[in-house]
Amino acid sequence: MNLRTRLRDLACPAAPKRERRKEARPRELLDAALELFVEQGFAATKAEEVAKRAGVSKGTLFLYFGSKEELFKAVVRENIAGQFSEFNVALDSYTGNTESLMRTFMAAWWVRVGATHSAGICKLMVSEGRHFPELAEFYRAEVIDPACQVIARVLERGVQRGELHANLSTHSVYTLLAPILFLMLWNSAPGLSGDRTLDGAAFLDTQIDVLLHGIGVRNTHAPHNRAAPADLL
Repeated sequence: MNLRTRLRDLACPAAPKRERRKEARPRELLDAALELFVEQGFAATKAEEVAKRAGVSKGTLFLYFGSKEELFKAVVRENIAGQFSEFNVALDSYTGNTESLMRTFMAAWWVRVGATHSAGICKLMVSEGRHFPELAEFYRAEVIDPACQVIARVLERGVQRGELHANLSTHSVYTLLAPILFLMLWNSAPGLSGDRTLDGAAFLDTQIDVLLHGIGVRNTHAPHNRAAPADLL
């Protein structure tokens, strides 16, 4: 230990081990809860299991979180919902074009959420949301709606810059949301995907290519005829 380090430690002594442990407990409980919710589902996860994995008593857990439902909401806020305010702040100052912004947004989401354990919460809500309508409504309000609002801002910015069509419909938001939801479900459900786990970053990059440029060869001289559903059967 050099002199500078020793002087720093004397000026700012470390907190006692017990105090540091107490301050870390909420984070440890949230981490344990996230793991168990994703592994077992909401209904099957017991409060005592969360406490045991976090190394505390069940009573200690309820000192921080009044119920299992409140614990779940805290997990979602900490790991997912809290990202959207940062996305909005970043969007306010972004100067690149729309394509670059879409790729940046998708890449940031993948690193912060999609490639983490918290992506499994999406599968949990799909499988159990109807049994817990209050939590489903919470997830919609805290995750789905804010995600749609960020995407809508990205698209509106593109329209204002003349980089996207001005006649975008409300469905355009879901064309960006859909691959995000699909990827979380696909990679979190081995029974669905088998051993075909997708490279999230590459998959989302491909989706941006498809959304912006399409995969068909356009004939600019031929009239554009949209087939009715019946014509495709």
